Amino acid sequence: MLEASATIARQYIDAVSTFEALEEAQEEAAHVRGGMYWHAGPASSPDAKYLVRTTPAGAETSLGPRTPENEAIYERFILRKRESAERVSGLKAALEQHQRLNRALRVGRVDPLVVALLGRLASTQLSPHFRVVGTHALYAYEATAGVRLDSDTLATRDMDLLWDTRKRILFSTQLAKVDSSMLGVLKKVDSSFRIRKSQKYTAVNKDGFEVDIIRRERAGDDPHPIKLSDEDEDFWVAQARRANVLLDSPAFSAVIVATNGTMARMNTVHPATFVAFKRWMANQPDREALKRRRDVLQADAVQTLLDTYLPQV
Repeated sequence: MLEASATIARQYIDAVSTFEALEEAQEEAAHVRGGMYWHAGPASSPDAKYLVRTTPAGAETSLGPRTPENEAIYERFILRKRESAERVSGLKAALEQHQRLNRALRVGRVDPLVVALLGRLASTQLSPHFRVVGTHALYAYEATAGVRLDSDTLATRDMDLLWDTRKRILFSTQLAKVDSSMLGVLKKVDSSFRIRKSQKYTAVNKDGFEVDIIRRERAGDDPHPIKLSDEDEDFWVAQARRANVLLDSPAFSAVIVATNGTMARMNTVHPATFVAFKRWMANQPDREALKRRRDVLQADAVQTLLDTYLPQV
């Protein structure tokens, strides 16, 4: 592995600072979604006004007649909404500049498709229901450590998403708000994604890049099998051995950068959990020899990151 140059490290730090400021601004903006307006009173009282709050979906709630208190509520809301919009707009412009610098300085290492998929999960508010596990998690660890792992360690053409079955009702509710299926969410990024007929927990695109969605082994009141939506073509989530260990791991999150400069947040498992899990996999007698060797390689690499660059995590 190699340490990132001072120029790349500085650009990454500055870009992440702007990215995180935009995350906060967008979270604040969510509190002033929708609008407010003064609704005219009935024909019997044409001069009366009533304050109405609207939601993005079009629902309306009356907050009562026009009073000094409601006028103050209206003015605060309009001011806050305008300031929020200006802040989000400014930070988006600043982030675009950082993404151009990321590309020019070759800060990023991640496949742009991976960053786009993670960005889509974030924008649809589906991110809290998934953790990236497997090889792609290494990008979060190396970004935080400020190093570049060997290409052999990172080689992969699939991304594993661990779905939290404990939140399945909340997930279904949110998915219904943004799309008809989980496959539909992916297809907004790349329309060529299709579910593999021989492996229903995998979607593959025209370039052979795969997204696998896995879950813990059945426990408690988990239904089984589970399909992520009622659409004809969608993921049937696969049970993965000891995935509960990954699900219960302390969370680890980092902003990753694609080769084209774009950025996204990756939510994954703690590096120590990754190391322990990879060593367990490497000792499974039914695992292919080539995969066992890569498991050991990845475990050793992340252990080095923990010992040398990430003692604080």
